[in-house]
Amino acid sequence: MRLNELKPAPGSRKNAKRPGRGSSAGQGQTGGRGVKGQKARAGGYHKTGFEGGQMPLQRRLPKVGFNSRSAGATAEVRLHELRRFADQNVDLAALKAAQIVPREAKGAKVIASGELDVAVKLSGLKVTPGARKAIEAAGGSVE
Repeated sequence: MRLNELKPAPGSRKNAKRPGRGSSAGQGQTGGRGVKGQKARAGGYHKTGFEGGQMPLQRRLPKVGFNSRSAGATAEVRLHELRRFADQNVDLAALKAAQIVPREAKGAKVIASGELDVAVKLSGLKVTPGARKAIEAAGGSVE
């Protein structure tokens, strides 16, 4: 077998229809377009969802929700995830290096989830009031 001998299996590829090429082709006369009307004309089309002038479904239904473009910019960091930074300075670069926040994150916020029993020094991070209390109670600080 050679590359130039490859061809699809018999019957697996049907010939394309060629409308408007005579009655013996099975698509003659109007070529499958029916009789008269916008869709029978050359260049006749309508927009997707067009319902003949009736208010289209996508405009009849109410708008719901939205997708925030900035939702993934700020990552959440839980208190118990800061344990591995005992007696260290913690900033966004350190969190990215430890793979706690994604590389695409433009900021991070520490939330009061879990417990912290080691002192850490945070800089350049947002902190919730509850998390700030827990960090300072463990002997850490927030800049």
